[in-house]
Amino acid sequence: MSKIYLLGGENVYSRSAKQVNLEAFEGASQPLNVLVLPWARASFDQQYQKRQTLTDYFRSLGARVVNFAEYGPIEATAEQMTEAGLVYLTGGQPSILIKRLKTIGADQLLENYGGVMVGRSAGALALCKRCVTTCRSNSKVRIVNGLGLVNITLKAHYTPKKDEALKSFSLNEDIFAVPEGSALVYEAGKLYAMGEAYLFSKGNRQVFTETCL
Repeated sequence: MSKIYLLGGENVYSRSAKQVNLEAFEGASQPLNVLVLPWARASFDQQYQKRQTLTDYFRSLGARVVNFAEYGPIEATAEQMTEAGLVYLTGGQPSILIKRLKTIGADQLLENYGGVMVGRSAGALALCKRCVTTCRSNSKVRIVNGLGLVNITLKAHYTPKKDEALKSFSLNEDIFAVPEGSALVYEAGKLYAMGEAYLFSKGNRQVFTETCL
């Protein structure tokens, strides 16, 4: 059974969610091998500086090895995942990430994975049943289907500016909203907040602490 951390977002340069990541890393099997899935952007986050920033960050949290999975035939990623105590899904565009995961069958690998998972921003949204996204071209808010590893609808990068849209959507389904630097954690049917989190339900917003799914 995986333990899943759903980060609302993080500036990895300033390490604004360090405490959340530290708990995740300390709870993973040791010595810790981390596998990063940098597939949520068109560029696959292949720039050396971005990868080096994550590598340095994760090593400071206790990782012994940090590997980056290259997008392609699933066999290589499957082998890397068997050796990883923690799988980390980066931020970017959730629709791109979800499509890529499903296309090569990585969604099934994640569903069967037994270690710790951390999803940041788009990575967190992809792991949920449904997610609230904002179209970059017209700023329209919509809900799309994710992988369903956590049975919730999630809004990452939450700010009160989106309250009216979230209240409207919540008339039909509950929505969990998490700002940058905070997270929801899911394990064995229990969902709880680390930091600031909110639940939108039946047109109202309330502070969220924990629940059972």
